[in-house]
Amino acid sequence: MNNFELEKSLNTLLKSDSIADYCPNGLQVQGRQNVQKVITGVTASLGLIEQAIAQNADAIIVHHGYFWKGENQTICHMKQQRIKALLTHDINLYAYHLPLDVHPTLGNNAQLAARLGIMNVCSLDTKPEGVLMRGEFPQGISAIELVARVEQTLNRKPIVLGNGFTAAHAVPLDAQEATEPKRIKHVAWCTGGGQGYLETAAQAGVDAFITGEASEQTTHIAHEYDVTFIGAGHHATERYGVQALGEYCQAQWDLDVSFIDLSNPV
Repeated sequence: MNNFELEKSLNTLLKSDSIADYCPNGLQVQGRQNVQKVITGVTASLGLIEQAIAQNADAIIVHHGYFWKGENQTICHMKQQRIKALLTHDINLYAYHLPLDVHPTLGNNAQLAARLGIMNVCSLDTKPEGVLMRGEFPQGISAIELVARVEQTLNRKPIVLGNGFTAAHAVPLDAQEATEPKRIKHVAWCTGGGQGYLETAAQAGVDAFITGEASEQTTHIAHEYDVTFIGAGHHATERYGVQALGEYCQAQWDLDVSFIDLSNPV
């Protein structure tokens, strides 16, 4: 497939031209004209590029690419090493940030909801639509069960705050809470670094909020709103969108696609 035709098709699929973002979406570094072997991953790190080189890939598709607003615009140091490796080996780099968060089926938020069994999914009032999502566990689920489900699904021990939890304990501090845990029915989530949406979610009446990261103030907000906060890892919560996008490319355009998950504890 022609590299620019692939970009055009991905842009159309993800509606990237209609979404204001903090970085350019689409083809960020041009490589060889024909694309057949594709590597997908969360971040365009040097480690991922080296894996692509080893597999003689024609292209890399990631969620976190380059050229973010506010960053140093010079191509030096780490960025120079990454881009030099791409150019030397003639590898195309495609990156989709917010468009890959909000896509209704392939997006990070949609994919996480499906894996956790969240039903009746809808978007809360954010821009772009789909960044902050809301859904339900219709029969309810205990906070302990939800934490265990997140840990098992993502294979990562999350930070848990509020509702009797502390970051150091994945079980409630109160003994009675351990025997009669609070039921979670309404849940909101935002993959990646979405801790800033916690208060918005709490004011919308949810019982729990799931995202990737936590900040100092997250502890206080979770406790004062009595919301179970689950910080499951920026990388861990954003593995599934780019993986689903790669599977789509393989099925739709007969590309040879491999997802590479480089371990990242954050």
